[in-house]
Amino acid sequence: MNTPIDDGNHNLRYAEYVLGVLDADTRAEVAREVLASDEAATAVALWQRRLIPLAETVGDVAPAPYVWARIHDALQLDAPARAPLAQPRRGLWNNLALWHWLGIGASAVAVALLVVVSLPRPVPAPKVAGIAYMASTIQQDNGTTGWTATMDLQHARMVVVPATPVAFAQGRAPELWLIPAGQKPISVGMIARDKPTTIALDPALLARLGPTAALAVSVEPIGGSPTGQPTGAVIAKGAIGAAPDAGGKVAMIGNVRTDRPWI
Repeated sequence: MNTPIDDGNHNLRYAEYVLGVLDADTRAEVAREVLASDEAATAVALWQRRLIPLAETVGDVAPAPYVWARIHDALQLDAPARAPLAQPRRGLWNNLALWHWLGIGASAVAVALLVVVSLPRPVPAPKVAGIAYMASTIQQDNGTTGWTATMDLQHARMVVVPATPVAFAQGRAPELWLIPAGQKPISVGMIARDKPTTIALDPALLARLGPTAALAVSVEPIGGSPTGQPTGAVIAKGAIGAAPDAGGKVAMIGNVRTDRPWI
């Protein structure tokens, strides 16, 4: 079947063929059209000339450390293994269709931009009050970020991700502390220096999270402080900020008040 070129709608079907977003059957059908029809071949060539340069202008953007922490936490990569079900579900990491769509996502952005700029802006829906996430940038004394912490209040857990490698003497390890305003430090738990750590938050810790509290890291024995209070040097600290929208920007607060006890 020959498909004529329609300058009105820009032959979006051929554009999708160039971007690789068609399913296998439709893609095969368009490929046959290209071989059999000069009009179809010309339309595909035009779309290649229009869209391929767009991909060349998109530069690499390095995600912030907390982005991987969110993904790591949402996929529950550190969750304990469960007993196998009678019909086990296919995991995300083995889902070829998922990785296919992720692979073509960057190219699809070009078409999305073409469509978005021609549409009127919708009236944004009102946001639901409440905070689902909190976050903290835990900085070393030299201003370098040592760790980032993302707190999922709904699921009562915290994911701590190392941002800059920190060397520790043999038999010593980092311990994370929560410091409510005007109160003594409370141990959150031992954290890894070279990989993400997921920590379950009990109700008492959850109740103390907020912009008036801070997080800090001290150097302690492998098993943790023997006294319940920091015994080693404090190597990093950072305030806690709210992140109300998990799909939007996280409001990090990097500066810490110097009038707080112990910090």
